[in-house]
Amino acid sequence: MTPHTALRLHVPEPTGRPGCSTDFSYLSISPAGAVRKPPVDTSPADTADLATSLVRVLDDDGKACGPWAPAMHPERLRRGLRAMMKTRVFDARMLLAQRQKKLSFYMQCLGEEAIAVAHSMALQDGDMCFPTYRQQGLLLARDDISMVEMICQLMSNQRDPIKGRQLPVMYSYKRAGFFSISGNLATQVPQAVGWAMASAIKGDTKIASAWIGDGSTAESDFHTALTFAHVYRAPVIINVVNNQWAISTFQAIAGGEGTTFAQRGVGVGIASLRVDGNDFLAVYAASQWAAERARSNCGPTLIEWETYRAGPHSTSDDPSKYRPADDWQRFPLGDPIERLKKHLIAIGEWSEARHEAAQKELEAEVIAAQKEAERHGSLLDGRVPSAATMFDDVYKDMPEHLRRQRQQLGV
Repeated sequence: MTPHTALRLHVPEPTGRPGCSTDFSYLSISPAGAVRKPPVDTSPADTADLATSLVRVLDDDGKACGPWAPAMHPERLRRGLRAMMKTRVFDARMLLAQRQKKLSFYMQCLGEEAIAVAHSMALQDGDMCFPTYRQQGLLLARDDISMVEMICQLMSNQRDPIKGRQLPVMYSYKRAGFFSISGNLATQVPQAVGWAMASAIKGDTKIASAWIGDGSTAESDFHTALTFAHVYRAPVIINVVNNQWAISTFQAIAGGEGTTFAQRGVGVGIASLRVDGNDFLAVYAASQWAAERARSNCGPTLIEWETYRAGPHSTSDDPSKYRPADDWQRFPLGDPIERLKKHLIAIGEWSEARHEAAQKELEAEVIAAQKEAERHGSLLDGRVPSAATMFDDVYKDMPEHLRRQRQQLGV
């Protein structure tokens, strides 16, 4: 009998650790404009190559090229740039407020702004997003959502629209098509598929958009959602944000080594794309393609957005303990804001002076919103929603036993 060597397990390791620069050669990058664009009614199997290549529109000179380049009016591009800038300023101010102990917890989307902002611009009123805790750009890209209200939620103060029932950053806006965020991993994906199925059953025209991080794709809920989406051709977009790190765990631990997360979609019969998530134009074009596919009864689409979490996972995290401090500066796909800014300047629709003026204007706008929100309390002064609110919104008409409990509590 032939002797065998001892069995061993393979444990994926990142290509960079503190003190050692990351080797990003593991990231397969296609040239801008090189990836084909199929019709929206293409078969899922026909997207196999699109799940391994990388859809890109903006080249190194800021020029839009290739079949995915969308026809966007310059004013919409400027609006998208301002929304990304606003999101980054908002994040910076709220991170500072958390360090000042005005709120308990915060999560930035630094480096990922293009994904939520451009995606929101490709959807229609009535569509429903099922986000995770790093898609604040879906809200900040809108004109009908008050930053004051968002900050009140973060501070859990007397004007918190959710009455202190959610952790900070876990917003809920039905009128904006923003489903209540759940802290439990992957739960929002089967919820989104179910919502999309209900929309189809009702004969509606609204679609759903689900969000999940690369690490959470290892959860069983994700795979269950893919099965339902494929079997019933649910009108849903499943967004996998691959920002390379799930807290301190590299994306390969969730199965991203030697393959792509987009390939999982093709494997179960779902059209799939792998897209440069730091390219605003590519994000918009891919989102629009997937939305049109869903709305045309051609079935779901899974999109893997390649990006990089530039900041800590949350205010409770210190990324310098597990990755190089300069990773974001060296990430091959660059900064989404700088890339769109460069494109607008290249086509004569923006300038350094306008950018600087917009930055100052947005900083003043966010600071004013924060000051207004703090008038209603912050974590520092303890002005929180009344304990009486815990009895609200449970029943349409409050039953007698809850009335007695509220009286016993003295509120």
